[in-house]
Amino acid sequence: MRAGQIITAACTMLLAGLMLMGCGGEGDKPAQTATTGSESQADTSPIRVGGLIDLSGPTSSVGVPYADGLRAAVRYINDNGGIGGRPIVFDLQDTAYNVQQGLSLYKKMVNTDKVVCIQGFGSAVTEALVRTQAKDQVPNFSASYSAHLTDPRTAPYNFFISADYSTQLRAALKYFRSQWTEARAPKVAFIYPDHPYGLAPIPAGRAYATELGYEIVGETNVALNAIDATTELLPLKNKAPDFCWVGGTTPSTSVILKSAKNIGMTSVFFTNIWGTDETLPALAGADANGSFSNQAAAVYGKDVPGMKIIEQITGGKPQMTHYVRGFVSILTMAEAMKRAADKGAVTGESIKDAAETLRDYDPMGLAPLISYFPDDHRPNMAVLLYTIKDGQLTFVAEEILDRRADWLGH
Repeated sequence: MRAGQIITAACTMLLAGLMLMGCGGEGDKPAQTATTGSESQADTSPIRVGGLIDLSGPTSSVGVPYADGLRAAVRYINDNGGIGGRPIVFDLQDTAYNVQQGLSLYKKMVNTDKVVCIQGFGSAVTEALVRTQAKDQVPNFSASYSAHLTDPRTAPYNFFISADYSTQLRAALKYFRSQWTEARAPKVAFIYPDHPYGLAPIPAGRAYATELGYEIVGETNVALNAIDATTELLPLKNKAPDFCWVGGTTPSTSVILKSAKNIGMTSVFFTNIWGTDETLPALAGADANGSFSNQAAAVYGKDVPGMKIIEQITGGKPQMTHYVRGFVSILTMAEAMKRAADKGAVTGESIKDAAETLRDYDPMGLAPLISYFPDDHRPNMAVLLYTIKDGQLTFVAEEILDRRADWLGH
């Protein structure tokens, strides 16, 4: 065959091949038409949620039980129908209280795993994520209760279920002031770690203490990992405060209480929500007795409907108050998701919008009623005060403050 004939034959075969592809190739498959049956099937796809908790870092002593409460509540929600039949898939990861580690985990969760919501923890990580989450439209139900996270103007996608740190401190100051009977002004001092978590409520505490007529006699820093606080407390002892606010975690509180006892301080110590739990009597011994704390959830065994569920889940094995708050955080998030699902797609934005419709939401008695507003994410103004009595967390009072506009975010 001559060359011209060969070329002509090859072109003919190529044309035939292209025609065949055009008739029966990939691009000519019949368009897939959804059947009526598939359209009527309920969406059972998982709703993905990320968890960024300190499980091994300096606040892991409270992070681990909090995470246990989160996990238990996810199981409870899924065992009871999920979110309109869709299960929550919860990817809980350890930040080790490290900001860079938390940011890296967050990026993977959002960009790769497509989570629509975060259950956060820790002030440093939570605050580092505020602007990013607003841009990504991913809500964060965090256990960092800094007051500025309640202002939607600066933290539109942040929510939590406890009164903020500033409200907690104000509530305790109000309670002690109401109990004060001497003619002189009560003296107060502030003890806290030099850390975003410890610093957060101090300006509010100073201002409200002054407003209530306290005399502020001193401040000092005690680190979360301190093993002795004698050096830091001695200057305060000389000023004889009647009350000392402690903003740390349970281990650092135990160090402060024992050091105070050793140097003969007689002040009444009161702590924020992470500074006292059921382990404090074991850590501080008798030195814990008589100290006070702020709490935002029922202690294990309280006779409320939600505790019956927790007792069933845990087989009657007592859990820490941090566990209960983790449980409540998931219940609240799930309620927002259900409301979002009732209206359509469950997205970060729809969860946020639904959360802002909560009014006096009752987490089965496990915590004070919760409300969020589009312009105010403070869940409530209620703070539970407990004292350590005979080695047990013992309820004292519930202080409910006014929802003052000038306190929003501060």
